[in-house]
Amino acid sequence: MVLPNPVDIDNQRRDEAVEYLLNRVNYERLPQVSYSSRWFKLDRMHELLRRLNSPHRGIPVVHVAGTKGKGSSATMIATILTDAGYRTGLFTSPHLDRIEERFAVDGQPCRPGELVTLVETIKPVIEAMDREAAQTPNPLEGRPTYFEITTAMALLHFVRRAVDLAVLEVGLGGRLDSTNVCQPLVSVITSISLDHTAQLGGDLESIAAEKAGIIKPAVPVVSGVTQPEPRAVVRQTADRLGCRLVEAGVDFEAVGFTETDDHGKSISSFDYHRQGQVELRNLRLAMLGRHQATNAAVALAVVEELRGAGWPVSETAVRSGLARAACPARVEILDSRPAVVFDVAHNRASAEALAGVLNARFADRRKWAIFAASQDKDLRGMLEVLLPVFDEVIFTRYLDNPRTASAHDLAELAKELTGRTYPTASTPVESWDWVAGRALPDDVICATGSFFIVAELRRHVLASSAASS
Repeated sequence: MVLPNPVDIDNQRRDEAVEYLLNRVNYERLPQVSYSSRWFKLDRMHELLRRLNSPHRGIPVVHVAGTKGKGSSATMIATILTDAGYRTGLFTSPHLDRIEERFAVDGQPCRPGELVTLVETIKPVIEAMDREAAQTPNPLEGRPTYFEITTAMALLHFVRRAVDLAVLEVGLGGRLDSTNVCQPLVSVITSISLDHTAQLGGDLESIAAEKAGIIKPAVPVVSGVTQPEPRAVVRQTADRLGCRLVEAGVDFEAVGFTETDDHGKSISSFDYHRQGQVELRNLRLAMLGRHQATNAAVALAVVEELRGAGWPVSETAVRSGLARAACPARVEILDSRPAVVFDVAHNRASAEALAGVLNARFADRRKWAIFAASQDKDLRGMLEVLLPVFDEVIFTRYLDNPRTASAHDLAELAKELTGRTYPTASTPVESWDWVAGRALPDDVICATGSFFIVAELRRHVLASSAASS
């Protein structure tokens, strides 16, 4: 008789737990999302947490919203706090490879066994709410969603790991996001640009109003918003709620960004100014690009607010935290011959940031792009920015999410913009094989357009690299 391997049993339970979560309503996978209080209900989130003994009540929080830069800034804040000696939780979304990445403590993702325990803890509460919702005229409105459940799981995980402080990244918008049940030490809005316009509004002011929905009465606000119209919305909200507002370009900024090459490794640095005066010089960054210095300045302004609230953070922790804080697939370079770059740019503003890095770092090298995107994104805006950067682009579609745009439609839009005919591939792996078979050692291959295409290709490339080593 062959006894089952305990590791296989654990893996099976982990996969069953993930499958249970994936069977919930998941707005990350729906092509069209109705962003309204009918479906995005904070009262449902409050009830879920109440039945779990309100884990959010006992955790000091930094709450981070923004169109772009929020994941990077949140990671920088969390890493600095860890290096300052605090046990720090970090909740981010979406994940690239495994759901455990969403719930990290001191940079370490939740372990599979912990994930199983969290799901087993929360499952009876979910099923009780489901049964009660089934007795109402609109059952779906009372059933906790995937993101609500994962948010609650993060809070439970942080309580169980006895974190000193947690950094929570908003999923969508802010006002109705399930993370908006927290009462933070600092509210953060990294930037405002056009994204999720069907849900948040078609102009910067409307989007800013949704993001500013995380601002709480008398809680300090750090804002990286610099455009006049959305900045005015943030200012008005902060003023109305009696919040001290600390703004990029007014109270703080990143100055003197430089990027040098040290034996094939890029080293970025900048100076941090506060109230027009040099606060810190020559801060090193693990993440590439001028835009990351901007994100780092937001993180440093948050750290200063925490210091003022009684959370000591040394300059040493600031420097070491920025020098090692890293987000996978944010201008991530995995290989050098040819260079392989993964970046999750998925709107025009983030495409512009990617283009800036590629043009600066790989100015004289032939560039290939593998592009796929979600159908609800600003496809024209992204392609207007990215097509001039690349010598060749192949369009494909990701497989793990039904929101994907058609590769044919993307190629037709690109042809409309440039007059050129572009190749397509029916799967991400086919697109990779097509490019990898043509690129020369000095070329650059970049996969971008969505978290989902990057996740699929990154897994494939890493697995192929491991198999050949």
